[in-house]
Amino acid sequence: MSLVTIPWGVLLSALCCLAYAIAAGRFCRRFLETSKVKEKLFVFIYFSGIMAFMAAYEYYKLPYIVHGLSEHLFLLGMTALLFRAEMEKKLLTASILITVRTLVWGFCQSFFSCIALVLLHVAKGETESMIANREEYVIICLTFATGIWVISLLPKYLKSVLDGKMRKWYALLTAPLLAIVMIADISGWGATYGIMVRGRDDWNLYYNQIFSHLGNCVFTALSMFAAGFYVFGMNKIYVEQKKIGQYQSQIAAYKMLEEQYGRMERLRHDMKNHIIALQALLADGDMEKTERYLGKMQKAGDMEPGEEAAGNKVVDALLYQSRKKAEKEKISWECDVQIPKPCPMEEMDLCVLFGNLLDNAVEECERLPEKEKRFIEVQAQLVKRCFLLEIKNSTFRQETVKMGTTLKTNPDEHGIGLGNVRDIVQKYGGVMDMEVKKDVFFISILLPLDAVHDMEQTV
Repeated sequence: MSLVTIPWGVLLSALCCLAYAIAAGRFCRRFLETSKVKEKLFVFIYFSGIMAFMAAYEYYKLPYIVHGLSEHLFLLGMTALLFRAEMEKKLLTASILITVRTLVWGFCQSFFSCIALVLLHVAKGETESMIANREEYVIICLTFATGIWVISLLPKYLKSVLDGKMRKWYALLTAPLLAIVMIADISGWGATYGIMVRGRDDWNLYYNQIFSHLGNCVFTALSMFAAGFYVFGMNKIYVEQKKIGQYQSQIAAYKMLEEQYGRMERLRHDMKNHIIALQALLADGDMEKTERYLGKMQKAGDMEPGEEAAGNKVVDALLYQSRKKAEKEKISWECDVQIPKPCPMEEMDLCVLFGNLLDNAVEECERLPEKEKRFIEVQAQLVKRCFLLEIKNSTFRQETVKMGTTLKTNPDEHGIGLGNVRDIVQKYGGVMDMEVKKDVFFISILLPLDAVHDMEQTV
């Protein structure tokens, strides 16, 4: 076979397939665990498989549908074998790759084929225009280039979709994507043979091909929109439900803290009477009753006396809990919080605001290996009809944290805490500022209480 004709096209196709196999390997490794050796093995085997399927399609006249189905199953199998993660997540990752290749490749191939047919028709004036090998290889190169570019852009948009979800959720997304792929394969087969859209009897193959490819372009574009809408729409619903669930869990925990703090306050209030009772028991020398009495006092209080007096029981409880954590982790603690009375903010919003920010501050300090550098400073006060909350804490970060990022070990919690804080700030028309300077993380929140008052009147 001469190197002047077909082999150059075959070589070009092989280079395109190799580039796609590399892009697919990097895409899978971004979301699934594997070694570099297995990633290279995936690229080699997948590239070899693509070339084998192309050869079978071209030289052995393998049916189009069989060719597409075989290649999809091959990718699913390779991803399942060479990468580590939940099986459902591996199948979803491979399904996204299959969907992108099928829809983007299908759209580009039909789009570029339309352009090629029109140019051939205009240049040669033939009514039975067919795409020759040279034009076909150009279309293949343009299609692969566009598809690889799309795959390289996808990871930053799919991070929240493929990270930290339940196994059932991955399976829920996989099935509809594969169904879209099957329909698109049938559509592509129809467009290739010019039978997807059939014109009048006096229309020739050229017009039937044009309308078939245009029809396939419309179909694949709508399919891409439907697949994207489904995937990202389901992800948004998942995140919102997760935020609501965490919000409710926080409120339940903070109410428990408030009750616990209330028991401690009642114990402190009755301390005078308890001291008199204990003195009487000691005077009688009844040590057994004294010990039982002390045990009941400890059980009733369930908390040690604190220094918190912010003017709100829930905030006092949160500050107390955070102070105890700080003391346990050898974190220097300074606190000066004054909640305005009466407080126009809803108590649950105060819970979310203080709870998330205090938890984040303690977690940041815990990650510092040098215990002598750990500190937290909390200040909150009324400033010209605005509630100002400022928290400073030591950190190992070198740059300002972005909304939606975290270093939590549980990926499900990515960015939800700060997201809830942001929602509270937006609810009251306030502003939030975050920055890192010289190993100190600083967050400042300013809420206009006049806006809160207007909001209550509107309601």
